[in-house]
This record gives sequence, C-alpha cells and structure tokens, in this order.
Amino acid sequence: MSKSIKVAVLGAAGRMGATVCRAVEEAADLELVARLDAGDTVDADALAGADVAIDFTVPAATEANVHAVLDAGAHAVVGTTGWDEASRGRVTEHLERVNAARAGQDGLGVLIAPNFGLSAVLAMTFAAKAARYFESAEVVELHHPDKVDAPSGTARHTAAAIARARSEAGLAAMPDATETGVEARGADVDGVRVHAVRLRGLVAHEEILFGNVGEQLVIRQDSFDRASFMPGVLLAVREVVSRPGLTVGLENVLDLS
Repeated sequence: MSKSIKVAVLGAAGRMGATVCRAVEEAADLELVARLDAGDTVDADALAGADVAIDFTVPAATEANVHAVLDAGAHAVVGTTGWDEASRGRVTEHLERVNAARAGQDGLGVLIAPNFGLSAVLAMTFAAKAARYFESAEVVELHHPDKVDAPSGTARHTAAAIARARSEAGLAAMPDATETGVEARGADVDGVRVHAVRLRGLVAHEEILFGNVGEQLVIRQDSFDRASFMPGVLLAVREVVSRPGLTVGLENVLDLS
C-alpha cells in the first residue's frame, strides 16, 4: 500500500472545515494530523508533519496562512475566497523562491479553487465554452447570508472566464442601455455583470445566463449540502502533491478536454 498523505486543516472549527476533517478521516489514503483554527499559529510544529494543509478560513487570513504553510514545507489546498491577481502573484513568487531552495526535493504546490463542487466546476467550464456564441451574458450567484464576501469567488471566476472567451472571440461589449440605477445592475467583473443574492436557507448556487436574439441558454448549478464539495477537496489534496507551483481552479486537475 502506498504511503498515506498527511493532512492539516486550517479553519477546522468552521462548518466547511469540520466537514473537511470528517472527509479526510474517512479517506483510506489520507491521514488527518492537525486541526487549526483562529488564533492558532501556522508553522511546522502546528502542522505536525502534514504534507498538505487545507485552508477553509476567511479572506483576511488565507494569504498569510498559505505563506506560512509554504515556509513550513507543505503543499496547500485553498478553498477560501478573496484572492486577486496581486495576492496570487505573491504566492507564485514565494513558490519560486522555496522551490528553488528545495534542491533534490519535489517542488511545493498550491491549488486555489473558487469552488470544489464538481457540478460548479462543470458549470464554469461549460459557460466558458458557450460564451463566444452569445451576445449577452450575466451571472447570478446565490448563497446563505453568513457568507462574508460578494460576489462569490466562483462567480468572479466564472465571469472572468466568460470575459476571456469573449475577448478571444473578438466580441464587442455586451449591449446595455442602462442610464439610471446602474447600481442595480450588479458588480462589473471584466465587463460581465454579476449579481449576488444572500438568503437564509441557501447553501451555494449559480446561474449563468446567455442570450441572443430569439434564444436563451441557462446553465444552473446547485449545492444543497457541504458534503458535495468533499470529492473535489480530496481530489485536490491528492493532485497538489505532484503539481509544483500555483494552480487556480479545480478544472485544471480534471479531464475536461
């Protein structure tokens, strides 16, 4: 039997963190060696020899956690949102430094996923493929009211992928004659409007709407329980140990060609 992957969970006391801990404990090829939460120091001693640290904390803490994990010599899988180009760039630079110093050792990897739900990843992938064929596109994300960021990382990732596909296809800006009440049109993510709903009873949901004259395409994804994210989280843990550098998006470790 191959050696099990040792895992530490950051944000272990939260709802997602607790679910991740249970999933790791139930996986035959993984071993949960540390549970950390707010106020705990993230260093080699606290990580207790973990090969991979999973971060489900808060946007204000996640980047510092990742840097600390790398300094401790572990890989990182990140489900916390709030990342932007600048913070991802700092992690890339840190990875280059630590991996250059790891002579004779495998390079460290960081996998940041806006969403670990397989249905969500597929929805984002389908949306990117469809974007070049429609004049209009908008994204609606729906979450529970305890979520601290808006729009969600998933929605931003989706909108950015749509925008890239439209740009590569040479499409013009989407039609929008709005002159008043522009604030009601949602956030502008690279020219794609994103609307955020916060409602008790929801977990995580996304609709991507495309329109042409006389037709509409709607791609919808619903996550009803946090357990739905666990197959993606465990896949990321198994993959990140053999993927040096920064990987953004679970779609990059799935065979979606």
